[in-house]
Amino acid sequence: MAKLKTTFFCQSCGAQFAKWQGQCSTCKSWNTISEELVQKPIKNDWKLGLKSTPDRLSKPLKISEIGTAKTVRMDTADGELNRVLGGGIVPGSLTLLGGEPGIGKSTLMLQVSLKLPCRTLYVSGEESQKQIKLRAERIKPLNDTCYILTETKTQHIFKQIEAIHPDVVVIDSIQTLQSDFLEASAGSVSQIKECTSELIKFAKETAIPVILIGHITKDGSIAGPKILEHMVDTVLQFEGDRNHVFRILRAHKNRFGSTHELGIYEMLGSGLREVTNPSDILISKKDEALSGNAIAVTLEGVRPLLIEVQALVSTAVYGTPQRSATGFNAKRLNMLLAVLEKRAGFRLGAKDVFLNITGGINVDDPAIDLAVVASILSSNGDEALAKNYCFAGEVGLSGEIRPVQRVDQRILEAEKLGFEIIFVSKHNKISLKATTIKVQLLTKIEDLVDVIG
Repeated sequence: MAKLKTTFFCQSCGAQFAKWQGQCSTCKSWNTISEELVQKPIKNDWKLGLKSTPDRLSKPLKISEIGTAKTVRMDTADGELNRVLGGGIVPGSLTLLGGEPGIGKSTLMLQVSLKLPCRTLYVSGEESQKQIKLRAERIKPLNDTCYILTETKTQHIFKQIEAIHPDVVVIDSIQTLQSDFLEASAGSVSQIKECTSELIKFAKETAIPVILIGHITKDGSIAGPKILEHMVDTVLQFEGDRNHVFRILRAHKNRFGSTHELGIYEMLGSGLREVTNPSDILISKKDEALSGNAIAVTLEGVRPLLIEVQALVSTAVYGTPQRSATGFNAKRLNMLLAVLEKRAGFRLGAKDVFLNITGGINVDDPAIDLAVVASILSSNGDEALAKNYCFAGEVGLSGEIRPVQRVDQRILEAEKLGFEIIFVSKHNKISLKATTIKVQLLTKIEDLVDVIG
């Protein structure tokens, strides 16, 4: 047997060093470098110990000779997850799901495992089988197609996979797995890379999709080396706030679909409920009109959403004005305030401005600029906007209202929810003819001041 060799890895970014040092020269983190084994004593293969045919050498093919048959995706029976994945699970794919502790990652994957009509193997290295069953009884009635396994050794997992032949494998979580080919502890850089490479080879050779649940660090990135995200096919992020019941599923990487889609869930005592009409929940229900509130029409992927923008403008008590934004880029807020002061003559330099996107979501669509400006003007004058107003436009540095993409979809969504007037740029190309909603065209920010002032 070959002599074991060790080297030093940064547990934060995965950088490799010949000797120990206090600070990682790559990610600048302190005291994150530890010694790990790097040479495997025997050949690494997920098939070791299993009855399998010898590997065949792959041959190069001309691109014209490669079959173009459409891949049939696996329906997860979850509309929001299907949307984010691009239509379902691709056979042989490896998906990584990350999120805050307690946000609902395990609940979502267990819920999907119970819904799938095919045979599913749910592998947990964090909970016992009895604990998982208690949660499963709370989520959904049990079925006979979901198998629960509590194991952390990858070789034992592969033996159970060969015994029951599942159609989908869920691993909770990748940081708890450990391979017999390495002496390093579970969760280390070398173990995460080793276990992931074994699962990738297994998924590609058997066409069985694997879903990994991953931990995240305190700064929000997935724990382990960055190469983990490069190795997998899809990276999903489960976001949310413990103070809100809504959870958002985003795709940060997707080799088989778009990364602009968004899935929204509501956390209930019986599990996660799909939210089919998010615009209805993101807009507050109130009987009286309040100043500082404006409705914006944004897009997440191909789905139009209506969100509520709240602003509070008050006199700076402590001398230095405060600028605070929740769910919106603070630098863009400062830019819009400068445009208002320069182009529209509003003196906001000595006032505190606070901005909030309701529902606990983060929006980076520039089309909500117009709603942000309208909410600030409403709060500054302490005059409420009409309830039937909504906005979709980008504000430029010269104070011009710039056109936004897919304006027709935004107008139809606002019309469906009962709004009567939508403010958009005059330069938008609108192809809609017969609509009940009135489209108010604006050229510059002064036009908005004249209309709502």
